[in-house]
Parts: sequence; C-alpha cells; structure tokens
Amino acid sequence: MADVVVTVPKALWEDWIAEGDLPGAEDGEMESHFWIGGPMPCIETGERVYIVAHGKLRGYAPLRRVERSCSLRPDRRCLVRSGGAVAVTIEGPIRGFQGFRYRWWNREDEVPFSDWQAIYTLNHIMGCTGSGKGE
Repeated sequence: MADVVVTVPKALWEDWIAEGDLPGAEDGEMESHFWIGGPMPCIETGERVYIVAHGKLRGYAPLRRVERSCSLRPDRRCLVRSGGAVAVTIEGPIRGFQGFRYRWWNREDEVPFSDWQAIYTLNHIMGCTGSGKGE
C-alpha cells in the first residue's frame, strides 16, 4: 500500500472542515480536491490519504482518484476524495510540511480520534501539563 500524508495549513483548517465529507458523515456526491505541488505520489484508488493539521494526525479518507490536471484548477494536480473519512491519530506530534509524504507508521499504531477537530497547543501534544514555571 502506498498511503500518503498531507498537511492542511493552519490558516485553512476551518475552511477545510467546512468543505464536508467529514468522519462519521454519510457518503455524498460531493468531492473534495487536495492540490499537490511538485511530483504526484504513487497512490492507487482506495488507498488512504492521511491529513495532518495543527501538529496532529487527524485521520484519513480513501482516495477516489488522482487528477493530473485538476478539474477545479487545471494548473494543479490533485488528490480527490469523497466520503468514507475516518478520524484516527498516532502518538506524538507531527510537524506540518508541504507536498506529501508516504505513511511512515504502522496502521496498528492508529487509534480512534473523537476530538479530531480540536486545536491543541504544542505542550498539550507533547503531554506537558505544567506551565513550565517549576510546578
């Protein structure tokens, strides 16, 4: 499997959520396009596109298709999904990045993530509970 990981920029997080096709939602006719700059990943229909945002893995959705010339913006390439999203995460933070990466963890490390929309501070992600002032 060639699952890929992409980052939703912090400034676009709320817009990305508003697009719909979220974990737990009914499958619909709407499609969501994730633009890719640079080379296209080697990924097949049905493989997973994982989303990182605000320092955490948020979940994945199965790939519907790859468009080498995006139907919404022909100068871009895109990964297209619709429905089937699942909220999962892994332990520890993930720093955002441009482009894509291939999944580097084992699927067995994934756990359900009911609070996937929440924005955490880095201290929360790292498991720090004190203020850092000797508490």
